[in-house]
Amino acid sequence: MQTQIAAGRVYDFSHAVGRSAASGTGFRMPVAVATGVGTDAASYVISRGFEMIPNVHWSRTGVGTRVTKVIFGGISGEEELVTEFGKYGEDPGRFIWPAGISVDSQGAVYVADEWLNRVSIFDGDGKFLQCWGTSGAEEGELDGPSGILIDANDDLYISDTRNHRVQKFTKDGVLMAAWGGLGSGEGQLDSPWGIASDSEGYIYVSDHMNHRVQKFTPEGEFVASFGSEGAGRGELGRPSGVAVDPDGDVYVCDWSNNRVQVFGPDGRFITTLRGDAYELSHWAKMTVATNPDAVRRRREVPNPQVEWRFDMPSDLVFDTANQRLLVADTQRQRIQIYNKLKDYAIPSRTI
Repeated sequence: MQTQIAAGRVYDFSHAVGRSAASGTGFRMPVAVATGVGTDAASYVISRGFEMIPNVHWSRTGVGTRVTKVIFGGISGEEELVTEFGKYGEDPGRFIWPAGISVDSQGAVYVADEWLNRVSIFDGDGKFLQCWGTSGAEEGELDGPSGILIDANDDLYISDTRNHRVQKFTKDGVLMAAWGGLGSGEGQLDSPWGIASDSEGYIYVSDHMNHRVQKFTPEGEFVASFGSEGAGRGELGRPSGVAVDPDGDVYVCDWSNNRVQVFGPDGRFITTLRGDAYELSHWAKMTVATNPDAVRRRREVPNPQVEWRFDMPSDLVFDTANQRLLVADTQRQRIQIYNKLKDYAIPSRTI
Protein backbone atom coordinates (compact mmCIF):
# COMPACT_ATOMS: atom_id res chain seq x y z
CA MET A 1 0.00 0.00 0.00
CA GLN A 2 1.93 3.00 -1.28
CA THR A 3 -0.34 5.53 0.43
CA GLN A 4 -1.30 4.69 4.01
CA ILE A 5 -4.20 6.57 5.62
CA ALA A 6 -4.93 6.07 9.32
CA ALA A 7 -6.31 8.18 12.16
CA GLY A 8 -5.95 11.41 10.23
CA ARG A 9 -2.39 10.69 9.12
CA VAL A 10 -1.26 10.08 5.55
CA TYR A 11 2.03 8.37 4.73
CA ASP A 12 2.89 8.34 1.05
CA PHE A 13 5.80 6.25 -0.20
CA SER A 14 8.23 8.44 -2.13
CA HIS A 15 11.21 6.41 -3.28
CA ALA A 16 14.12 4.23 -2.23
CA VAL A 17 17.78 5.12 -2.32
CA GLY A 18 20.58 2.59 -2.34
CA ARG A 19 22.00 -0.67 -3.55
CA SER A 20 24.61 -3.06 -2.18
CA ALA A 21 28.00 -1.41 -2.58
CA ALA A 22 31.22 -1.44 -0.57
CA SER A 23 31.79 2.20 -1.52
CA GLY A 24 30.29 4.94 -3.63
CA THR A 25 26.63 5.03 -4.64
CA GLY A 26 25.19 2.48 -2.26
CA PHE A 27 25.36 1.02 1.22
CA ARG A 28 26.63 -2.13 2.89
CA MET A 29 24.32 -3.09 5.75
CA PRO A 30 22.95 0.40 6.58
CA VAL A 31 22.21 0.34 10.30
CA ALA A 32 21.72 4.01 11.19
CA VAL A 33 20.63 7.24 9.53
CA ALA A 34 20.62 10.89 10.63
CA THR A 35 19.59 14.16 9.03
CA GLY A 36 21.73 17.27 8.81
CA VAL A 37 20.82 20.86 9.57
CA GLY A 38 18.43 22.77 7.28
CA THR A 39 15.99 22.01 4.46
CA ASP A 40 18.68 21.39 1.85
CA ALA A 41 21.04 19.56 4.19
CA ALA A 42 22.48 16.18 3.41
CA SER A 43 21.82 13.08 5.48
CA TYR A 44 24.29 10.58 6.89
CA VAL A 45 24.06 6.79 6.67
CA ILE A 46 26.20 4.30 8.59
CA SER A 47 27.15 1.19 6.65
CA ARG A 48 28.09 -1.48 9.16
CA GLY A 49 29.84 -3.46 6.43
CA PHE A 50 30.85 -7.10 6.45
CA GLU A 51 33.55 -7.82 8.97
CA MET A 52 35.03 -10.80 7.14
CA ILE A 53 35.47 -11.86 3.55
CA PRO A 54 33.44 -15.07 2.99
CA ASN A 55 35.53 -18.22 3.41
CA VAL A 56 38.52 -16.25 4.69
CA HIS A 57 37.68 -16.32 8.37
CA TRP A 58 41.05 -15.02 9.54
CA SER A 59 40.72 -11.81 7.53
CA ARG A 60 38.96 -9.05 9.46
CA THR A 61 38.50 -6.56 6.69
CA GLY A 62 35.35 -4.63 7.49
CA VAL A 63 34.33 -4.48 3.84
CA GLY A 64 32.12 -1.43 3.28
CA THR A 65 32.30 0.02 6.81
CA ARG A 66 31.85 3.80 6.49
CA VAL A 67 29.59 6.83 6.79
CA THR A 68 27.98 8.04 3.58
CA LYS A 69 26.89 11.66 3.22
CA VAL A 70 24.04 11.81 0.73
CA ILE A 71 21.34 14.17 -0.50
CA PHE A 72 18.23 12.03 -0.91
CA GLY A 73 16.29 14.38 -3.16
CA GLY A 74 12.55 14.69 -3.51
CA ILE A 75 12.06 11.93 -6.09
CA SER A 76 13.99 8.97 -7.43
CA GLY A 77 16.94 10.11 -9.53
CA GLU A 78 17.60 13.26 -7.52
CA GLU A 79 19.78 11.49 -4.95
CA GLU A 80 23.37 12.69 -4.83
CA LEU A 81 26.42 11.13 -3.21
CA VAL A 82 28.33 13.92 -1.47
CA THR A 83 31.19 12.07 0.22
CA GLU A 84 32.01 9.14 2.47
CA PHE A 85 34.33 8.87 5.42
CA GLY A 86 35.62 6.50 8.05
CA LYS A 87 37.11 3.07 7.50
CA TYR A 88 37.34 -0.20 9.37
CA GLY A 89 39.93 -0.14 12.14
CA GLU A 90 40.76 0.88 15.68
CA ASP A 91 42.73 4.05 14.96
CA PRO A 92 41.09 7.42 15.72
CA GLY A 93 38.55 8.24 13.05
CA ARG A 94 37.92 4.59 12.21
CA PHE A 95 35.20 2.13 13.24
CA ILE A 96 34.78 -1.54 14.06
CA TRP A 97 31.03 -1.75 14.75
CA PRO A 98 29.51 1.69 14.10
CA ALA A 99 25.98 1.55 15.46
CA GLY A 100 24.44 5.00 15.92
CA ILE A 101 24.76 8.46 14.41
CA SER A 102 23.53 11.96 15.23
CA VAL A 103 24.23 15.55 14.16
CA ASP A 104 24.52 18.59 16.43
CA SER A 105 23.28 22.14 15.82
CA GLN A 106 26.61 23.12 14.24
CA GLY A 107 26.59 20.23 11.80
CA ALA A 108 29.16 18.04 13.54
CA VAL A 109 28.57 14.30 13.18
CA TYR A 110 28.76 11.88 16.14
CA VAL A 111 29.15 8.11 15.66
CA ALA A 112 28.79 5.54 18.44
CA ASP A 113 31.01 2.47 18.06
CA GLU A 114 29.57 -0.63 19.69
CA TRP A 115 32.88 -2.53 19.69
CA LEU A 116 35.36 0.23 20.53
CA ASN A 117 33.05 1.73 23.20
CA ARG A 118 33.64 5.26 22.05
CA VAL A 119 32.09 8.21 20.27
CA SER A 120 33.89 9.57 17.20
CA ILE A 121 33.23 13.14 16.10
CA PHE A 122 33.62 14.54 12.58
CA ASP A 123 32.83 17.81 10.89
CA GLY A 124 30.07 17.82 8.30
CA ASP A 125 32.50 16.96 5.51
CA GLY A 126 33.93 13.96 7.31
CA LYS A 127 37.10 15.45 8.78
CA PHE A 128 37.90 13.64 12.02
CA LEU A 129 37.87 15.95 15.05
CA GLN A 130 38.12 13.84 18.19
CA CYS A 131 36.87 10.75 19.99
CA TRP A 132 36.09 9.90 23.59
CA GLY A 133 34.84 6.97 25.62
CA THR A 134 36.12 4.38 28.09
CA SER A 135 35.11 0.72 28.28
CA GLY A 136 33.50 -0.42 31.51
CA ALA A 137 30.42 -0.52 33.70
CA GLU A 138 31.04 2.44 35.98
CA GLU A 139 29.08 5.65 35.43
CA GLY A 140 30.48 7.45 32.42
CA GLU A 141 31.93 4.25 30.96
CA LEU A 142 30.45 2.40 27.99
CA ASP A 143 29.77 -1.19 27.01
CA GLY A 144 28.25 -1.66 23.58
CA PRO A 145 26.87 1.83 22.88
CA SER A 146 24.33 1.75 20.06
CA GLY A 147 21.79 4.56 19.71
CA ILE A 148 23.05 8.12 20.04
CA LEU A 149 21.05 11.34 20.24
CA ILE A 150 21.95 15.03 20.20
CA ASP A 151 18.94 16.93 21.54
CA ALA A 152 17.83 20.52 20.93
CA ASN A 153 20.16 21.70 23.71
CA ASP A 154 23.11 19.87 22.16
CA ASP A 155 23.21 17.42 25.05
CA LEU A 156 24.22 13.90 24.06
CA TYR A 157 22.41 10.71 25.07
CA ILE A 158 23.68 7.17 24.50
CA SER A 159 21.93 3.82 24.72
CA ASP A 160 24.63 2.01 26.70
CA THR A 161 23.35 -1.34 25.54
CA ARG A 162 25.26 -3.98 27.47
CA ASN A 163 25.15 -1.87 30.62
CA HIS A 164 21.35 -1.71 30.16
CA ARG A 165 21.14 2.02 30.74
CA VAL A 166 21.00 5.45 29.15
CA GLN A 167 23.79 7.92 29.81
CA LYS A 168 23.65 11.66 29.21
CA PHE A 169 26.84 13.57 28.40
CA THR A 170 28.04 16.92 27.21
CA LYS A 171 29.26 16.80 23.62
CA ASP A 172 32.81 16.53 24.96
CA GLY A 173 32.02 13.43 26.99
CA VAL A 174 31.41 14.81 30.48
CA LEU A 175 28.78 12.72 32.25
CA MET A 176 25.59 14.56 33.21
CA ALA A 177 23.21 11.75 34.21
CA ALA A 178 22.62 8.00 33.96
CA TRP A 179 19.56 5.84 34.46
CA GLY A 180 18.13 2.40 33.82
CA GLY A 181 19.54 -0.91 34.98
CA LEU A 182 18.76 -4.45 33.89
CA GLY A 183 15.16 -5.46 34.41
CA SER A 184 11.63 -5.30 33.05
CA GLY A 185 10.05 -2.89 35.51
CA GLU A 186 9.20 0.74 34.85
CA GLY A 187 12.38 2.62 34.02
CA GLN A 188 14.46 -0.54 33.83
CA LEU A 189 16.01 -1.61 30.53
CA ASP A 190 17.18 -4.74 28.77
CA SER A 191 19.61 -4.03 25.92
CA PRO A 192 18.34 -0.55 24.95
CA TRP A 193 18.96 0.31 21.31
CA GLY A 194 17.43 3.33 19.55
CA ILE A 195 16.97 6.70 21.24
CA ALA A 196 15.13 9.87 20.20
CA SER A 197 13.61 13.04 21.62
CA ASP A 198 10.41 14.97 20.96
CA SER A 199 9.77 18.70 20.65
CA GLU A 200 9.20 18.96 24.41
CA GLY A 201 12.50 17.32 25.25
CA TYR A 202 11.22 13.92 26.38
CA ILE A 203 13.50 10.98 25.63
CA TYR A 204 12.25 7.78 23.95
CA VAL A 205 14.23 4.55 24.21
CA SER A 206 13.70 1.32 22.28
CA ASP A 207 13.89 -1.28 25.05
CA HIS A 208 15.06 -4.02 22.70
CA MET A 209 14.75 -7.20 24.75
CA ASN A 210 11.72 -5.96 26.71
CA HIS A 211 9.88 -5.42 23.39
CA ARG A 212 8.68 -1.93 24.26
CA VAL A 213 9.46 1.77 24.04
CA GLN A 214 9.94 3.80 27.21
CA LYS A 215 9.56 7.55 27.61
CA PHE A 216 11.64 9.56 30.10
CA THR A 217 12.26 13.13 31.13
CA PRO A 218 15.67 14.52 30.09
CA GLU A 219 16.84 13.75 33.64
CA GLY A 220 15.80 10.11 33.37
CA GLU A 221 12.51 10.07 35.25
CA PHE A 222 10.15 7.42 33.88
CA VAL A 223 7.03 8.82 32.19
CA ALA A 224 5.36 6.05 30.18
CA SER A 225 5.88 2.93 28.10
CA PHE A 226 4.06 1.26 25.24
CA GLY A 227 4.34 -1.95 23.27
CA SER A 228 4.53 -5.59 24.32
CA GLU A 229 6.05 -8.71 22.82
CA GLY A 230 4.30 -10.09 19.77
CA ALA A 231 3.52 -9.65 16.09
CA GLY A 232 0.07 -8.09 16.32
CA ARG A 233 -1.02 -4.46 16.00
CA GLY A 234 0.97 -2.36 18.42
CA GLU A 235 3.08 -5.32 19.53
CA LEU A 236 6.84 -5.31 19.05
CA GLY A 237 9.59 -7.82 18.40
CA ARG A 238 12.99 -6.52 19.49
CA PRO A 239 12.47 -2.87 18.52
CA SER A 240 15.56 -1.05 17.28
CA GLY A 241 15.37 2.51 15.94
CA VAL A 242 12.89 5.08 17.23
CA ALA A 243 11.98 8.57 16.02
CA VAL A 244 9.44 11.26 16.92
CA ASP A 245 7.98 13.85 14.55
CA PRO A 246 6.89 17.42 15.42
CA ASP A 247 3.29 16.22 15.90
CA GLY A 248 4.45 13.83 18.60
CA ASP A 249 3.87 10.68 16.55
CA VAL A 250 6.38 7.95 17.38
CA TYR A 251 7.94 5.65 14.78
CA VAL A 252 9.51 2.36 15.81
CA CYS A 253 11.58 -0.09 13.79
CA ASP A 254 9.89 -3.36 14.72
CA TRP A 255 13.08 -5.18 13.87
CA SER A 256 12.27 -8.88 14.04
CA ASN A 257 8.76 -8.30 12.63
CA ASN A 258 10.21 -6.59 9.54
CA ARG A 259 8.05 -3.49 9.78
CA VAL A 260 7.75 0.05 11.12
CA GLN A 261 4.96 0.80 13.56
CA VAL A 262 3.51 4.24 14.16
CA PHE A 263 2.12 5.30 17.55
CA GLY A 264 0.36 8.48 18.60
CA PRO A 265 1.73 10.83 21.28
CA ASP A 266 -0.24 8.86 23.88
CA GLY A 267 1.29 5.55 22.79
CA ARG A 268 -1.85 4.45 20.95
CA PHE A 269 -1.19 2.31 17.87
CA ILE A 270 -1.84 4.19 14.61
CA THR A 271 -0.65 2.13 11.66
CA THR A 272 2.03 -0.14 10.21
CA LEU A 273 4.43 0.49 7.34
CA ARG A 274 5.83 -2.66 5.74
CA GLY A 275 7.95 -1.24 2.93
CA ASP A 276 6.76 -0.18 -0.51
CA ALA A 277 9.83 -0.02 -2.75
CA TYR A 278 7.89 -1.16 -5.80
CA GLU A 279 10.69 -0.12 -8.14
CA LEU A 280 14.44 -0.27 -7.82
CA SER A 281 16.28 2.80 -6.68
CA HIS A 282 17.99 4.96 -9.28
CA TRP A 283 21.40 3.63 -8.22
CA ALA A 284 20.22 0.02 -8.36
CA LYS A 285 18.69 0.54 -11.81
CA MET A 286 22.06 1.71 -13.09
CA THR A 287 23.61 -1.53 -11.85
CA VAL A 288 20.95 -3.83 -13.28
CA ALA A 289 20.91 -2.01 -16.63
CA THR A 290 24.51 -3.08 -17.27
CA ASN A 291 23.52 -6.75 -17.09
CA PRO A 292 20.88 -7.82 -19.65
CA ASP A 293 20.65 -11.27 -18.06
CA ALA A 294 19.73 -9.71 -14.72
CA VAL A 295 17.02 -7.65 -16.41
CA ARG A 296 15.48 -10.76 -17.96
CA ARG A 297 15.67 -12.83 -14.79
CA ARG A 298 14.00 -10.09 -12.76
CA ARG A 299 11.06 -10.20 -15.16
CA GLU A 300 10.63 -13.90 -14.34
CA VAL A 301 10.14 -13.34 -10.61
CA PRO A 302 6.59 -14.55 -9.73
CA ASN A 303 6.09 -12.33 -6.67
CA PRO A 304 8.25 -9.19 -6.72
CA GLN A 305 6.37 -7.73 -3.75
CA VAL A 306 8.67 -9.60 -1.38
CA GLU A 307 11.48 -7.31 -2.53
CA TRP A 308 9.42 -4.22 -1.77
CA ARG A 309 9.17 -5.02 1.93
CA PHE A 310 11.42 -4.14 4.83
CA ASP A 311 13.91 -6.77 5.92
CA MET A 312 15.12 -6.18 9.47
CA PRO A 313 14.96 -2.37 9.42
CA SER A 314 17.42 -1.11 12.03
CA ASP A 315 16.94 2.63 12.27
CA LEU A 316 14.84 5.55 11.13
CA VAL A 317 14.71 9.31 11.47
CA PHE A 318 12.02 11.87 10.80
CA ASP A 319 13.34 14.55 8.44
CA THR A 320 11.46 17.48 9.93
CA ALA A 321 12.59 20.02 7.35
CA ASN A 322 11.06 17.95 4.55
CA GLN A 323 8.27 16.23 6.52
CA ARG A 324 9.32 12.72 5.68
CA LEU A 325 10.43 9.49 7.30
CA LEU A 326 13.74 7.86 6.35
CA VAL A 327 14.00 4.14 7.14
CA ALA A 328 17.27 2.19 7.08
CA ASP A 329 16.14 -1.03 5.38
CA THR A 330 19.25 -2.87 6.49
CA GLN A 331 19.12 -6.25 4.79
CA ARG A 332 17.90 -4.66 1.54
CA GLN A 333 20.88 -2.23 1.47
CA ARG A 334 18.72 0.86 1.01
CA ILE A 335 16.80 3.72 2.58
CA GLN A 336 13.03 3.81 2.07
CA ILE A 337 11.41 7.25 2.21
CA TYR A 338 7.82 8.13 3.16
CA ASN A 339 6.33 11.61 3.01
CA LYS A 340 3.93 12.61 5.76
CA LEU A 341 1.26 14.58 3.93
CA LYS A 342 -0.65 17.39 5.62
CA ASP A 343 -3.16 18.45 2.96
CA TYR A 344 -4.07 15.16 1.35
CA ALA A 345 -7.47 15.10 -0.32
CA ILE A 346 -8.97 11.62 -0.50
CA PRO A 347 -10.02 11.12 -4.14
CA SER A 348 -13.70 10.48 -4.75
CA ARG A 349 -14.76 7.18 -6.26
CA THR A 350 -16.50 7.41 -9.60
CA ILE A 351 -18.01 4.68 -11.72
